[in-house]
Amino acid sequence: MKKQKSLRIISNIESIDPRLPLPGQVAAAVDILDRGGVIVFPTQGLYGLGADALNALAVDRIFAIKQRAFGNPLLVLVPERDAVCDVASEVPPAAIRLMDRFWPGRVTIVLKALSRLPNNLVAGTGRIGVRVSGHPVARTLVSMFGKPITGTSANISGRAGCNRIEDLDWRVAAQLDLILDAGPLTGGQGSTVVDVTGHRPVIVREGAVSRQEILAALS
Repeated sequence: MKKQKSLRIISNIESIDPRLPLPGQVAAAVDILDRGGVIVFPTQGLYGLGADALNALAVDRIFAIKQRAFGNPLLVLVPERDAVCDVASEVPPAAIRLMDRFWPGRVTIVLKALSRLPNNLVAGTGRIGVRVSGHPVARTLVSMFGKPITGTSANISGRAGCNRIEDLDWRVAAQLDLILDAGPLTGGQGSTVVDVTGHRPVIVREGAVSRQEILAALS
């Protein structure tokens, strides 16, 4: 009940059509990202926390809002597969196979990161997780922004993500510059994370896409 009461008094919630987002609403969100702000927006299954992934101060805000350990890197969203080169220094054949099979969709591919990426974004690992979202709002947002944005789930670290704005943790909501409410999402698990930086791909986290599906795509 406390969470619901807190969300009712937050004035920066905007309803947005999940299929045909209005350009003006997306432009307002882009302006916030340009100014180093943080938003909540719909991804394919869960709501995500979005900030300019190339702005180290904005990335710091994501860590603070989520109460996330700084040694835990953030994934980013790009509008299309060609934009992977904006964040990754190498795209091996295994990554191409996963993109062909699952993008846009709920598979995050870990690649070797470009050296220009903020150190806090990659947590000093030299790797970056990348995904193309299948949600029209997310893809329009990233496309209009023209740069990668963070795509981590909108939750306190260690707690469940939310597929409805009504379930957004009030401690997260209170620190946001804008919330784009596209209604209920499909929910379920977060993305499956596959690291392709080594000699063999490694499934770091099994999520919405099963291990069997990943292995079949890589075989």
